[in-house]
Amino acid sequence: MVRVSTRSLMRLEYRLVIAVVSLFGVGFYLFFSALVFRVGFPLDDSWIHLTYARNFAEYGEWAFRLGERSAGSTSPLWTFLLSLGFFLRLAPYVWTYFLGWVLLTLFGIQAENAARSFLSSYRPNLPWMGMFFVLEWHFTWSAVSGMETLLHGLVLLTVLTALMNGLRHYLRLGLLAGLSVWIRPDGLTLLGPILFAAFLAEATWSARWQAILKTLIGFGVFFFFYLLFNLALSGNPFPNTFYAKQAEYESFWLSKTLTERFGNYLGVVVASPFLALIPGVFLWVWKVFKTRNWGAAAGVIWFFGYVAIYFMRLPAYQHGRYIIPALPILYLWGILGTVEFISSFKDNKRLIFLWYSAIVALSLTFGFLGARQNASDVYWVEHEMVATAKWVRQNLPPNALLAVHDIGALGYFVTNPLIDMAGLVNPEVVSFIRDEEQLAEYLTANSADYLIVFPGFYPKLTSGLQSVFIAKTDPAVLQVDDQMQVYRWSAGH
Repeated sequence: MVRVSTRSLMRLEYRLVIAVVSLFGVGFYLFFSALVFRVGFPLDDSWIHLTYARNFAEYGEWAFRLGERSAGSTSPLWTFLLSLGFFLRLAPYVWTYFLGWVLLTLFGIQAENAARSFLSSYRPNLPWMGMFFVLEWHFTWSAVSGMETLLHGLVLLTVLTALMNGLRHYLRLGLLAGLSVWIRPDGLTLLGPILFAAFLAEATWSARWQAILKTLIGFGVFFFFYLLFNLALSGNPFPNTFYAKQAEYESFWLSKTLTERFGNYLGVVVASPFLALIPGVFLWVWKVFKTRNWGAAAGVIWFFGYVAIYFMRLPAYQHGRYIIPALPILYLWGILGTVEFISSFKDNKRLIFLWYSAIVALSLTFGFLGARQNASDVYWVEHEMVATAKWVRQNLPPNALLAVHDIGALGYFVTNPLIDMAGLVNPEVVSFIRDEEQLAEYLTANSADYLIVFPGFYPKLTSGLQSVFIAKTDPAVLQVDDQMQVYRWSAGH
């Protein structure tokens, strides 16, 4: 007879609760999307991953266009996981959303476990901290986005909470840091807090050098093959997107004032239930440095450094999806600091009730707003990118060369040869990515037949061209200033 301890049952129970709540969150977002229009992905980039995944699963090629190897996938590990859905014939939707649900559940469990390890007084029957994380709209949106965002956030949270806990499994932490680079190139930054903690937490120089060596060995195992992978595909150590995105937004973003840039990033952080956690962050950070918890301090330094890197190079567009992976550790600090603070007022039940009520109200409000935003995003992508791709498939010759800026849906639904004007598949474009005159010369020199772009993004390039198709977005559902169009290029040049 097998005996199961009460502790094991409790652990299973709270994990099950988080899984069910996570499923509800994902289901609600998909239901709301279907209610507005239909189920889909809120980003065109999701289709880029799926195109690579399909080609890898069905043809064994790491290519956006068959026969043309390229390093256009920012997240090789995520693309590989998506490819399993094509093997199982559950792609593109069912498998992708299933992965999102699994990751969101693991994400919530990791946050709940972290809270229980840091707060000895936190042993509720209802795992509300884990529930908070799976219902926070940035994370639920990430789960249905078809992107690697949540996978990256899970690895970051796992490493940073391990350091906060004082765990010193440096080889394992190094392996996780190396693995994170296969999810996003910025995973490289995880080396910083691990080495920082190793240097300050270990008592002797011998222990420090051993810790650093184990970290670097673990990291190097994955990072070495990552470099070889990209070098073999493109001749560069990082994916093409690493260079292309910076080149595309550099002049636009750097032309903004510091106030405008700060407001752009601040809006992402405060447009969430985090509003009720802001005082807790300051309390927790003060405690971290006061108690000299160097593992936790490493995480604090990492967070601000991570956000600063993006702040200097890119706007927080698409709901700040590049910094969303860093938000979990910030939210965790806020929760821990706030719970410790209000526990000192345990006799003031009104204060405690008001704070919990604020968390619930903000979570539900932003959860609904997030679902509505996701539905709007899906509606836009489906009407602009997907509808254009399907029109091209039905109306243009299959051998026509298409010059495209947003290649995701077009790459997935259309077999035509493409020129990627965003530089993800055609890295030679990166050096003149915002120079419309040079782009025009490049398209003509390469005998492009059609140009498919948003004219507002390329006003000079599209001037005087004949438009053969304009995407139709219902203004009653979504107000847009610009619509994707298909232009005849060869006739105008």
